[in-house]
Amino acid sequence: MAEQPSLIKSIVKKGIIGVVIGGILVGVAIALHFPPIFQGMFFGYAMLGAAVFILLDAPSLKPISGVKAVIALVVFYGVLSVVYIGGASNLPQYDPEDEKGKIEKLLKAKRAASEQGKAEELLARAKALSEKADTIMARLQAVGGAAAEAPAGEGGAKPAGAPAAAGDLVAMGKEQWNLQECYNCHKLFGEGGKKRGPELDNIGNLLKPEELRQKVLDPQSWMAEGFEKEYEKKKMPDKYKELMEEKEVDALVAFLATLKNPAVNTPKPIKKK
Repeated sequence: MAEQPSLIKSIVKKGIIGVVIGGILVGVAIALHFPPIFQGMFFGYAMLGAAVFILLDAPSLKPISGVKAVIALVVFYGVLSVVYIGGASNLPQYDPEDEKGKIEKLLKAKRAASEQGKAEELLARAKALSEKADTIMARLQAVGGAAAEAPAGEGGAKPAGAPAAAGDLVAMGKEQWNLQECYNCHKLFGEGGKKRGPELDNIGNLLKPEELRQKVLDPQSWMAEGFEKEYEKKKMPDKYKELMEEKEVDALVAFLATLKNPAVNTPKPIKKK
C-alpha cells in the first residue's frame, strides 16, 4: 500500500515539473515568434517527458503470457497507432513539392516587382499624372470648353502613363491575392472561398483604401457582418504585416479598392478598433 501514495506524489511532483518546463518552452517559442501550433507541440513534448518519468516510478505489472499477452500487445499497438495517426492528421501537412512551388511563386513576384519598379513609385507617378491631367482639363474648360475635347500639345486627356501605372499596380495586387492564397477563405468573381470569410466583389464600395490596409495588417480591426464566430476565432491570420513588404500591401490594397460590383452581396464591414 505504501507504493500507492509514493506513485501519487511522483505524479504530482513530476507533473508540476512538466508544466513548468512546458511553460518555459512556450515562452521561448513565443519570444522567437513560433506559430501557435509549434508552441502547443513544445508544451506537449514537455508533458510527454513528464509522463515517461512518472511511468518509471509506476509499480511493475504482473507478467502475462500466452493468449492474454498476444491480445494485450495487439490492443497496445492498436491504441498507439490510433493516437499517433489521429494526432498527426491534425497537424499541418507539408508537401516538399508544394512548398517549392510556393517559393518559386514568391521569387517570381519579386523579380516581376523589380522589373516594374517600386510600387511607391508607381503610385506617386499615377497620382502626379492624374493631378496634371485634372489641372489641364480645368484650364481648357476655363478658356474654351469645346477645345477640351480635342486638345493639342500636352492635351486634356489623361496621359497614357497614368492608367498604365495604375494598371500595373492593380495587376501586382491581383498577383498578391493569388500568392497569399486569399482565395482559400474569400470568394471572388465566383471562385474560391470555403465560407471562412466573406465574398469581396463589392468591398471597394464598403471600405476606403486606408481601411482596407488596416484590415489586411490588423485583421481584428474590422469584422464582416454575419461572420461573428469567424471573427472571434481569428480565422483571418495576423501574419501579413510580417509576411508582406510595404509595396506588396500597397498593390493588394489597390486591387481590392477596384472591387466594386454591387450585384454581389458583400457583407457590411463593422469597425472594431
